[in-house]
Amino acid sequence: MKTFHYGQDHLTASIALKLAKKEIKGTLSPDTIRKVTASAEAVAQIAQGEKAVYGINTGFGPLCTTRISVNDTTTLQENLLKSHAVGVGDYIPEEISKLMLALKIHALAQGYSGIRLETLERILWMLENDVIPVVPEQGSVGASGDLAPLSHLFLPLIGLGKVHFAGEITTAKKALAHFSKEALTLGPKEGLALINGTQFMAAHGVKIVDRLHNLLTHASITGAMMIEGLMGSIKPFTAQLHQLRPFVGNQHVAQTILNLLHKSEIVNSHLHCARVQDPYSLRCMPQVHGASWNAWLHLKDCIETEINSVTDNPVIFDAENTISGGNFHGQPIALPLDYACLAASEIGNISDRRIYLSIEGDTPGVPKLLLKETGLNSGLMIPQYTTAALASENKGLCFPASADSIPTSLGQEDHVSMGSIGARKALRVIGNVEKILGIELFYAAQAMDYHAPLKSGKIMTAIYERVRQDIDPVVSDRILYEDMETAIDLVKSGELVTLAKNVAKEEGLAFETEWSEMFDY
Repeated sequence: MKTFHYGQDHLTASIALKLAKKEIKGTLSPDTIRKVTASAEAVAQIAQGEKAVYGINTGFGPLCTTRISVNDTTTLQENLLKSHAVGVGDYIPEEISKLMLALKIHALAQGYSGIRLETLERILWMLENDVIPVVPEQGSVGASGDLAPLSHLFLPLIGLGKVHFAGEITTAKKALAHFSKEALTLGPKEGLALINGTQFMAAHGVKIVDRLHNLLTHASITGAMMIEGLMGSIKPFTAQLHQLRPFVGNQHVAQTILNLLHKSEIVNSHLHCARVQDPYSLRCMPQVHGASWNAWLHLKDCIETEINSVTDNPVIFDAENTISGGNFHGQPIALPLDYACLAASEIGNISDRRIYLSIEGDTPGVPKLLLKETGLNSGLMIPQYTTAALASENKGLCFPASADSIPTSLGQEDHVSMGSIGARKALRVIGNVEKILGIELFYAAQAMDYHAPLKSGKIMTAIYERVRQDIDPVVSDRILYEDMETAIDLVKSGELVTLAKNVAKEEGLAFETEWSEMFDY
């Protein structure tokens, strides 16, 4: 796909990311323009009429019964943006601000929001010209939409607020002046259409879908490398076993690990050893990692539904039919976001257990602390403290944000989702687990060193050699944090996954499984 038609084509997480990165171009089709124009005309008609319609000729929230005159409709909408831009805390990454813009354009372009074409085109212009609003991360309770962050996102439309532009943060007024652009004057309902919606939560959700997928794939890679390093059995990954409990995530993980360990000399060297079974952190990877894949699949499906939905309020079907409902309420994605947070944390939890297992010294040929000469040297004792700290921090972050609700808007909004909080902390947990997996990669390569001259299969050998390209084996104590950072960067970059796929293609091997397409996004 080279062009995406907002409001018309089906949006996925990967397409949203490409729109944010400008890898594909987003446009408005003639049919979309017609629908948007018709909706704006319906709102203009309502604003001139006698019938009270929420947010068009009334106040907001508990002021929904207060009538607003036709002459004051513009002031009403601009006051809404000003009064609701109350976010605090650090600024969200530019990429998430870009995702918010793309998701909002797609929602508004469906023609049920009453937005004018001029306003919609200005939002699209901002995204295309990298005039990206500055948005604080805190302040949304995840119902009535993400009011505070969306208000900050759209203050630049009226010449207010701050933007990322030309590599710095500047005022929207200066950025608009650079292009000789004037601030817009908002029409009836436009302010409400802009700030009602779940685009803050959903944009984070898109990023979670992306990063959690990468994390889960790397968990199979580091886990497979640990199986080799610790001379684990591959019998628990046999397809016949998992057909008896056919969760798709479990089957996908089991087959991925078998693919990675295909024709491994290390694995084949102990096929008939006396060990009966391995600890759970090795043996139960399909069940534990697989459960997290199942959670990812649920999140992906929910986010995809959300980013193709109309989530503002009221919804305009025509001048005679408007519905003030609750499509802005974040609960449908708040619960899956909390589920994804837990799923990510569990990957870090089991990875830390494998790291600990690797330094116990119970594997033939693999010394305690992964170093032959200890005493004077501590070996790889201490990085496991770091993974333990990260895993523990994640456990504290796993309390579901969506379990809480604090009434707002004088009780008009008496149940809220807190989905924005769940989304933000899910990304924080994912960041911690990326670090844990990077350290596991570091440890697993060190464990594999002790099985030379035996080699792994072609895919895993290529991955091991890529790690060793940047990280030398540890033979005596040295500063380790730089090696850890290198390994973490390898995980975050996704380079090892690309390498695995390339080697599989070149050698005629399998890396993908029959379930891989299901786990695409």
